[in-house]
Amino acid sequence: MSEYGIYLYAVTPDAGGDATAGTTGDAGPGTGPETAPAAGEDATAGTTAPGGGTSGLHGVLGGPVRPIRHAGLVAHVGEVPLDQFGEGPLRRLLEDLDWVEGVARAHHHVVEALAAAGPVAPVRLVTVYTGEDQVRDLLDRRRDDFADLLARVAGRHEWGVKAYVTRAAPPAPTAEPAPGRGSTSPGTAYLQRRKASLRSREDVWRAAAERAERLHAALGEIAVAGRRHRPQDPQLSGRNDVMVLNGAYLVDPDRDGEFAAALDAFRGEGMDVELTGPWAPYSFTSLDLGSDRGGGAR
Repeated sequence: MSEYGIYLYAVTPDAGGDATAGTTGDAGPGTGPETAPAAGEDATAGTTAPGGGTSGLHGVLGGPVRPIRHAGLVAHVGEVPLDQFGEGPLRRLLEDLDWVEGVARAHHHVVEALAAAGPVAPVRLVTVYTGEDQVRDLLDRRRDDFADLLARVAGRHEWGVKAYVTRAAPPAPTAEPAPGRGSTSPGTAYLQRRKASLRSREDVWRAAAERAERLHAALGEIAVAGRRHRPQDPQLSGRNDVMVLNGAYLVDPDRDGEFAAALDAFRGEGMDVELTGPWAPYSFTSLDLGSDRGGGAR
C-alpha cells in the first residue's frame, strides 16, 4: 500500500465550529485515493458547505477534498501518493508538462470552488506535508498572516489585464529617385528604407509601452491593489505580439463597471488589451511558507 501525503490547496476562515478543535472532515487520515485517475483528468467541482467544509469536491488525482479546522482557520486538503508527490519523484514529474497541467487544472478547480463561497487564500501548487500535524502547526504559526490576507480579499476578486503591441504595417515605400547625378545606389536606398521601417516599429512599441504605464496607473486608482507580473513568453501567451503589460488587480465588485470602462478607453492606437477573470485573488494572497513551501513532502 502506498504512503500518502497531505496536499494543501488553500486556507479559508472558519465560519463555524470550535476555532481550536483541530478537527478534520469525514475522510480519515491515511485512507488515500486507492483508485485515483490520471493526473490530467479534470477535477469534479463540488460545493462548499457552511463553515468552510466541502461537499463532493474533488481535486488532484480525483481525490476528495476535506477540511482541517484549527486556530480559527480551515485548511482544505487532499491526500496524494508520495511515490508521485515525494520530493524526489516530484522533481522528475515536474518536467512532464502534461502532468503539471493536469495537477494545476485540478488545483485551480478547487480554489475557484472555494472562492465562490467566500474569501480564500490559495497556496502554491504542490504544497505537500507528511501529516496533518504539520498542517495544524502551519495554521498555528501563520494564523495572523492568513487572517490579514483573508480580511484583505474578503468580498473582492481579481481581474487580469494583458496589453500587447499590435504589429504595425511597414511604412509605404517611397518612390525611387530617377537615376542620375546625386541618386543613391540600390543598396543604400534599401538600407535607408530598412532603417525607416525599424524606427517606425520602435516608435509604435515605445508609444504602446507608455500607454501601458498610463493604463496600469488608471486601473490602480480604481482597484484596491494592483500588481505587475513579468510579461509572458509568446509560447505561454499564444501570441507573437510583444506584451507590454501583464497586470493583476484586486477589485470590489461594485466597481467592476468602472474598471472595465477605464480599460476600454485604452484600446486601440497600437495596443491590444485583454481582460480575463474574475478569478480567485491568487496575486494578492502570496505568503512565504518558508520550509513549508511547495516542492513535495520531505
